[in-house]
Amino acid sequence: MSTTLTPTTPPAPTGPGGLREIDAHTRGRKRRSLIARYVLTAGMVIALIPLLMIIWTVASNGVGALGWSFFTEIEPPARREGGGYLNGIVGTVYMVSIASLLAIPLGIMAAIYLVEFGHGWLARIIRFFTDVMTGVPSVFVGLFVYAALVRQFRFGTIMGAIGLAIMMLPIVVRSSEEMLKLVPDDMRFASFGLGARRWQTVQKVVLPMAGPGITTGAMLAVARAAGETAVLLLTALGSLQVVTALSGVAQSSITLLIYDGAKQPFDPGKERAWAGALVLMGFVLLLTITARYISSRARR
Repeated sequence: MSTTLTPTTPPAPTGPGGLREIDAHTRGRKRRSLIARYVLTAGMVIALIPLLMIIWTVASNGVGALGWSFFTEIEPPARREGGGYLNGIVGTVYMVSIASLLAIPLGIMAAIYLVEFGHGWLARIIRFFTDVMTGVPSVFVGLFVYAALVRQFRFGTIMGAIGLAIMMLPIVVRSSEEMLKLVPDDMRFASFGLGARRWQTVQKVVLPMAGPGITTGAMLAVARAAGETAVLLLTALGSLQVVTALSGVAQSSITLLIYDGAKQPFDPGKERAWAGALVLMGFVLLLTITARYISSRARR
């Protein structure tokens, strides 16, 4: 007895259509997604317009005064052409370096305490004052340093560096704290399971994993300090000469020279102020790009 197999046809679909057919709900979602993308793109372009205008204005007005002499000579009288901001560049590097040595280690240690050890009232007080200090205007910090230190020890490099360090400290603390919180607790428990003490776990496990993020936050704090003016008006005061003394002699900075040059009625002084703003913008941009590069390398 032989049996013959007859081909069978699949039943006709009873649902909404084939795989290539898109229903009305999916089309609506795609349309809303496309509209949202266009709106966000337009918002980004609108936000970039003021930034590009600022960059163009500063560059077009300041590029004429840039040259080798701008980085190797001190500022001449406002009427005279040429010269540069050597005294301001040296003062900025001097004060920001000292401020970084004061604020970055202290901020990282405070963040380690808040994340790894501090869980009581002291940690809550530190977080509260850190949040408050993040939004305090720099002129108030300058007034505090002036009242507490400058009246006794006079204007100088150290006074300016202390003011900048106070501005940097809350940024370093908050950014480092958030980076330390991102380290998984499993890594800590694994270190404890191997017999490591808490300080060894922090030193050998937590800090290396959070290091790129902490470095990024520190660089952003340095960029913030390099652009401060009000706090230096009350602590460093400004100088027309290159100053290497730590105290007792007023110190200059790029921002103070920009502030003084912008008030001048003479075109050469104003042009040097634009050039100083361009140099400062390039310095901040370099630090920001470096921070982004370190952060992207860490993610990869």
